[in-house]
Amino acid sequence: MSKNRQIAVVGLGYVGMPIAVFFGRVQRVIAFDINGQRIDELKRNIDRNHDVASEEIAKSTVDWTMDAARIKEADFVIVTVPTPVNDANRPDLTPLIKASTTVGRNLKKGAIVVYESTVYPGTTEEECVPVLERESGMKCGVDFKVGYSPERINPGDHEHTFTKITKVVSGMDAETLEIVAEMYSSVVTAGVYKASSIKVAEAAKVIENTQRDLNISLVNELSLIFHRVGIDTTDVLAAAGTKWNFLKFQPGLVGGHCIGVDPYYLTHKAEQLGYIPQVILAGRRINDSMGKFVARELIKEVLKQGGISFAGEKPIITVLGLTFKENVSDIRNTKVVDIVAELETYGFEVQVTDPMAYPEEAKHEYGINIVSVDKLKPAVGVVMAVAHDPFKKEGWALVQRLLKGGKGVVSDIKNLLPRDKVPAGITLWRL
Repeated sequence: MSKNRQIAVVGLGYVGMPIAVFFGRVQRVIAFDINGQRIDELKRNIDRNHDVASEEIAKSTVDWTMDAARIKEADFVIVTVPTPVNDANRPDLTPLIKASTTVGRNLKKGAIVVYESTVYPGTTEEECVPVLERESGMKCGVDFKVGYSPERINPGDHEHTFTKITKVVSGMDAETLEIVAEMYSSVVTAGVYKASSIKVAEAAKVIENTQRDLNISLVNELSLIFHRVGIDTTDVLAAAGTKWNFLKFQPGLVGGHCIGVDPYYLTHKAEQLGYIPQVILAGRRINDSMGKFVARELIKEVLKQGGISFAGEKPIITVLGLTFKENVSDIRNTKVVDIVAELETYGFEVQVTDPMAYPEEAKHEYGINIVSVDKLKPAVGVVMAVAHDPFKKEGWALVQRLLKGGKGVVSDIKNLLPRDKVPAGITLWRL
């Protein structure tokens, strides 16, 4: 199994596209996706996720294609498709199985298939390999081999990029591990870490985000407690943070396709094995409840202001930001929608603005209309939900302009607005 290999990347989202570009700096790469719009944009050096600059895409030697048959040219195939959960928070392996089907039908003898999608331990060998064997008619370990190297790309982070993060690699045997490690080492300057097995690498990935999810759930629960005590959570965390070993996490919404999803993959596997996780699921319940909590507290503050009639026109709440985190366009599994839904159940009209989100995606995924800032109607309350740079830049001036008569209630989830500069007539609520 030669180490001089032609690379193909399957799935060109926020993980696969940067991988294709960085490998494309040192050799030609075949990059496959089923999204025609995405392929067309990448051929024009446009990344709608804003993770890789146009000039960087242009400098790489990548063949962007929708032709699955091109995968046959490769003997090192990297699969980077989403692994979401369904409405019951159960792992949805549909994209992974479909990608494995496509790869299997176009698999070259002697190839290595490396999965990067976040999964529960055992998925690569127990779920993906049978599909590859069935579709290719070949035998894993004889005609082709597999590896796993969990993605660690952080959307919107232009400092910790693909090449600057230590890459965990694994293979089904020692020979495969060495080849996978050598391939990634050719572009990852931070180096590689060789996991002892594929299952270990899968588990390592899924607990990275589970750990972060639990830490955030702790400060979210502390926020719920301190709210009842009547003290500011940020003040408490600042004081506690003066100790050298205090972990600095902030309360907030936990959405996106990693932290809010990955723990469910681990708990699913645990339940299959007869163990019901206690701590992990408790943390998930807390984090999944925060959107409703924010909405209800905002409603209480609005009602305290008095003079708001629910007869006739609905009172308006403006939500600033829809994406799952600041300065990205990704709206997958955003928990801002929980705030919107809860406010609407109480009879409020909710208008959402976001300079990063794509309006057609927001409408398709959530039925939410993105309204440009200049077309927003005066509101009785504003939710600072996502800390996009444009919102940071304008700060209180923006918020005051959006409130009816410059007065009302502001729910600052991100603690973005200076507390010592609250304009007269505005009530500030923070987590």
